[in-house]
Formats: sequence, structure tokens, C-alpha cells
Amino acid sequence: MNTVPATPLVSFLTVNYRQPEVTLQLLRSLQKLDYPKWEIIVVENGDEDSALSGPLANDPRATYYATHQNLGFAGGNNAGLHLCKGEYTLFINNDTEVEPDFLSSLISFVVKQPKLGMLSPKICFYQQPDTIQYAGFYPMSTITIRNSGIGWMEKDLGQYNDVRTTAYIHGAAMLVPRKVIDEVGVMYEDYFLYYEEYDWCERIKQAGYEIWYYGASTVYHKESVSTGQDSPLKIYYLTRNRLLFARRNYPAWRSALAFLYFGLVAVPKNTLQWFLKGRKDLAMAFLKGFWWNLTHKAKPRENRN
Repeated sequence: MNTVPATPLVSFLTVNYRQPEVTLQLLRSLQKLDYPKWEIIVVENGDEDSALSGPLANDPRATYYATHQNLGFAGGNNAGLHLCKGEYTLFINNDTEVEPDFLSSLISFVVKQPKLGMLSPKICFYQQPDTIQYAGFYPMSTITIRNSGIGWMEKDLGQYNDVRTTAYIHGAAMLVPRKVIDEVGVMYEDYFLYYEEYDWCERIKQAGYEIWYYGASTVYHKESVSTGQDSPLKIYYLTRNRLLFARRNYPAWRSALAFLYFGLVAVPKNTLQWFLKGRKDLAMAFLKGFWWNLTHKAKPRENRN
């Protein structure tokens, strides 16, 4: 019977896209960890090498890998997985920072959970560290293809310092045992941005593993440093991938309900709202994301029942 050591090696995996200083801030945060066995793989997800290669070359815990093209969130992370040597991989956004005891507390829990498939810690906003971004997720609506976040925008008074199973992890910080990745496979890359972690959750749950929220450790997230708040890029991929998720993970009749909801409710509501706000660019991005699903095939989820 295989056993995991009490102090396993943890591989942090992060993707940089034209934000070298933000990524270096994450690295400086990790260097303060009180957990002894970790490494970090930094994937340069752009079309050219950045200012990261020099500083990372001098850090024995760090490995720098350049893709020389933008592969998106899933593609960038998948590209770096072959360099991860740890029993656990902790996918972490480059626009995050952690506290010194963040990892030791978390690992003391996960090594005792043989059915753990994925885990996310509590996530608070970096600019407002007393405000919660993520404390677990409720299940996804099969019609709107949205899910509600537990604790969203609440003041952190310790009310979510618990540990429990949850419907989904958060892509900003997600720990996955290497054995699970080897069994289930990597993230589906056609999403490019957003919903790929939800899709991965569905596959991992289907394989018989559990999704956990661990509120005793906190990550501080500088939300949307790369894509911006309400950017056309963000609206396009969120819209496109909501329907792509339904098409890959739900039976045909449920996907049809999602398309009806979009066509009859979401499209007129959102486009009118953005036009009235003078944001034609966001309205067009939303319509473009919807139209993509009418003109492109979706690969079914692997091993779907």
C-alpha cells in the first residue's frame, strides 16, 4: 500500500502573463513559508521571455519554463505539470500572496484524506484582507450555469474557518494530489480562461474523489490583475465557457434548457444593460461568446456517464 510522507513535497505551479513583478511578489510571499518542502514552477505564458528568468535562475526552489505563446489558464498550467516533482501540486494564481503558516496547516489535513481529489483554502481580497472572496461553492445551476459562492463579500470574522466538502474549488488556489492528476488527466484546454476548473472538478468527482474547502488557511487574491474588471476578454470567455461547460457535462436536454435560458433571458437582458451603460464593447463580447457555441462543436467530457 502506497503511503504519503508526513512532510510531502508540494509543487506550486503558477502562470505568468505579462505581470513579472506580481509573480515575484508571490514568490517573496512563498519564501516566508514555515513548511520546509516545496518548489515553485513558473510558466511564462507569453510570446516572449519576461524579466522573470533572471531572478528565478538564482532561486534553488524555482523553475522557469517559457511556452513562447499564450496557452490560456489550463494550457499554461498543463504545460508546467511535467516539471512538478511533488506528491501534491498547488495551482496558484500569480496575483496571490499567502501567510507563513498557510501550507503547513493545509498539508497536515490533506495527508490524512485518501479520497481527497481537490482542495481550495479560504480566499480573501488582497486589497481588503478582511473581506472574503471564497469559502466554498454551492452546486451549479443546470439552467443558468452559474453557482453561488459561500461567504462572498462577507467580513471575515472566522465564521468560515471550518473544513468541509464543497461543490467546487476556486481556480486561484487549488491543491490536487499527483495521483489524481495521473488517473483523471489534466484540465481541458479549449476553455482557455474560466470554467476549466469546474470542468475538472466534475471529472474528478466522477472518478470517486472528494472536493474540499479548507478554511484554516487563507490566500489573498489581487482579483483580475491580468484580465481587468469587466473587460471584453473576461465577458467573452465567461459567456462562451458557461455554455461550453453545459455542453460537455450535461445531457443534451439539459444543455438545450441552458441555451433557451441564454436566448430568451440572458442575451436580451445583458446586451440591453451594457448598451444602456455605454459599454457596447461588453455587449458585443457577450454576443460573441454566445455565438461561438452556436458555431463550434464541443468535445464531450471524458468518461461521462
